[in-house]
Amino acid sequence: MLYWLGNELCFPHVEEAEEWGGLALGGDLSPERLLLAYRSGIFPWYDIGQPIIWHAPDPRFVMFPKKLKVAKSMRPIFNQKKFGVTFDTDFSSVIRNCQQTRRSGQIGTWITDEMLEAYCYLHTLGYAHSVEVWQEDRLVGGLYGVSLGSIFFGESMFSKLSNASKTGFITLAWELQKRNFSLIDSQVHTPHLESMGAEEIPRKKYMNLLRQALRQHTHKGSWTDWLE
Repeated sequence: MLYWLGNELCFPHVEEAEEWGGLALGGDLSPERLLLAYRSGIFPWYDIGQPIIWHAPDPRFVMFPKKLKVAKSMRPIFNQKKFGVTFDTDFSSVIRNCQQTRRSGQIGTWITDEMLEAYCYLHTLGYAHSVEVWQEDRLVGGLYGVSLGSIFFGESMFSKLSNASKTGFITLAWELQKRNFSLIDSQVHTPHLESMGAEEIPRKKYMNLLRQALRQHTHKGSWTDWLE
């Protein structure tokens, strides 16, 4: 049974989620509710025309930054500096490109205009961050997500050139390793991230890791200088 959320700022426990991961419906995308959701092991994911659907899947798909796998085919791309990578320099363009990217088997986009506006606001508050991948002055790839404590909650990525999004993700993982981030939450399985070392773990283990990560300091604000 999915719970209907009202105006009260709360969520049911993740153990109440359906087998497919759905936990609750409704509520809003205010920064207070979004941050509470992430701190509670929950995230929004829904299509245009649907109410907000909050998820807490079991298992959870995550990347331990220290377990990152970089394919040999990527080495020339980094050695030749084929792409430039920046952080938090054009968040709105990254999320809009993610919104507009059409994916196999997907009709429309799960990044509604409401979601786009909510995450852009989280960015202005210093919680949502973007990775931009450039070829000269052209934005060719990127990703965005939310950071709390020592965990990065990845939301979406896009790529206009082969290996652009991989370059952005690998660069981010390297930088998070340096700053002792314990986890990148990728939420649900994708072959793309599995090839780079992401794995499924039980929700109970994820919740324990989340609690530990949230005890660490949150670097709130722009990552432009902090990660470069």
